[in-house]
Amino acid sequence: MIIIPARLKSSRMPEKILCEIKGVPMFIATALRVKGVDEVCIAVDDEKVFDEAKKYGFKAVLTSKEHESGTDRLNEACKLLGLKDDEIIINVQADEPFIEPENLHKFKDFSQENLDKTAFMTSCFKTCTSKEAEDNNLVKVVLDKDNFALYFSRSKIPFERANYNEAFKAHLGIYAYSVRALNEFCILKSSNLEQAEKLEQLRALENGKKIKMLEISTKSIGIDTQQDYERALKYFV
Repeated sequence: MIIIPARLKSSRMPEKILCEIKGVPMFIATALRVKGVDEVCIAVDDEKVFDEAKKYGFKAVLTSKEHESGTDRLNEACKLLGLKDDEIIINVQADEPFIEPENLHKFKDFSQENLDKTAFMTSCFKTCTSKEAEDNNLVKVVLDKDNFALYFSRSKIPFERANYNEAFKAHLGIYAYSVRALNEFCILKSSNLEQAEKLEQLRALENGKKIKMLEISTKSIGIDTQQDYERALKYFV
């Protein structure tokens, strides 16, 4: 199942999930984009958003406004839906209305092959240039030889003290985990690295969990700011 956490309040762009994309709210545009990959549920924290989801025919659950992260919201959604421990959940952010379904199909297959066998959770990355990697809003990841994540950072990693002959890797905020692993993750105490970088996936790494990464090629733009929104409209609409 694909679960889309849809929080109404956003620190960098308030109520961005309601911004119009091709005539519908952004979170609905995302749901329409991915509905051909798997069953979709939208985990909301506001009755207005819940009503919009229902209006467009999507399954939705109303979750607490107190969650600090989308992952905690997903965990509550799984409980409300009564999902089994071994069911695989794909977390797609509500601000990804241009995500390519073919990439999500590929990620779904990848996750089914790796979760609960070699990986605690799975995610994605794309390559980027050294210049692009300087952007602190773009999360970078470094990997081991088997494409397991070693570290994520908003800083440029690795640091180029000498010539670095590989492409930099930009993390994409798509995750998958079993319901069991998701619940275990949410029980773990928030870590120092997570708080410093404001990247919750670091909680998993600090607790010795394995995150397997899939490389994809994508032109999608995640919308975090008004500038992202304007850029996406210019490029895609």
